[in-house]
Amino acid sequence: MNGSRRGRGRRIVLWRHGQTAWNLENRFQGSTDIELTSEGVAQAHRAARLLASLKPDAIIASDLRRAAATAAELSAVTGLDITYDAGLRETYAGVWQGLTNDEIIARYGEEYAAWKRGEPIRRGGGELETEVADRAAPVVIEHAEKLPDDGTLVVVSHGGAIRTTIGRMLGLESHHWEGLGGLSNCCWSVLGEGARGWRLLEHNAGTLPEPVLGDDD
Repeated sequence: MNGSRRGRGRRIVLWRHGQTAWNLENRFQGSTDIELTSEGVAQAHRAARLLASLKPDAIIASDLRRAAATAAELSAVTGLDITYDAGLRETYAGVWQGLTNDEIIARYGEEYAAWKRGEPIRRGGGELETEVADRAAPVVIEHAEKLPDDGTLVVVSHGGAIRTTIGRMLGLESHHWEGLGGLSNCCWSVLGEGARGWRLLEHNAGTLPEPVLGDDD
């Protein structure tokens, strides 16, 4: 084990997938299985070289193609296998999926406004944010518990799923989760193990400021 890492405590890097065509079109993806653009692949390729310098011990990923392809870039650099888990998928948002932001506001304006106010809303008849945390956070915790004392886990997932997972792991009430800003494509947040549980060490790291394109903007 690298001596510089000793005594640091475990770390979790939550890495959002690269760019997709629907991100560029401001189209709500949810759990729709959309591929990366060529720029998204390039983003993942660049970011993987930075994340490899953290010497991760394990990689887990959503099984949706945009996350799996992003994770594959880090696997290629580190030689680590990827464990895929459907629990890390993005929020299912029913009839909102495939619509642009403007179309959602036009058709479901009251529901959209309630969501933005922080009310527990099943967007498009889909999942509550707390239900996403209920399925995603335990997956992350399970794999984090397998790490060595100063190990690093990389979780490749989606903006909304990552935000709810961070909120749950920090012990925040769900109406405060909106206070965690969205992640730009291929950026990440880092949780570190502290004396009183997990704490947020970095958020939306990995690049100069970029607009947040996606469901969680």
